Amino acid sequence: MAIIITDECINCGACEPECPNTAIYEGGMEWTWSGGTDLKKIELEDGTEVDGNEPQEPVSDEFYYIVSGKCTECMGFHEEPQCAAVCPVDCCVDDPDYRETEEELYAKKEWLHV
Repeated sequence: MAIIITDECINCGACEPECPNTAIYEGGMEWTWSGGTDLKKIELEDGTEVDGNEPQEPVSDEFYYIVSGKCTECMGFHEEPQCAAVCPVDCCVDDPDYRETEEELYAKKEWLHV
């Protein structure tokens, strides 16, 4: 599963620099697939291709957010999700809507960092 940041976030920003996949962004900020990864082009589920540098819409305008497609729960980098480890208000939690096995998370890590 991926990690989400709940609406209890105090916008301290402690989580953002800890993410090895650059999957965490400040509320209202656009994000890219290529940021912090080796991705150049992405094929979306509907078959369309997206340039890795193409800005994507923010997931949240109010508080820090995690792009679930880039989150590997730090598998292959750390023993535990670093965002959750440094969050002072414990608002980095498992995303119940985005479940992945360890194998899927490791495969995503390899995909992100070819």
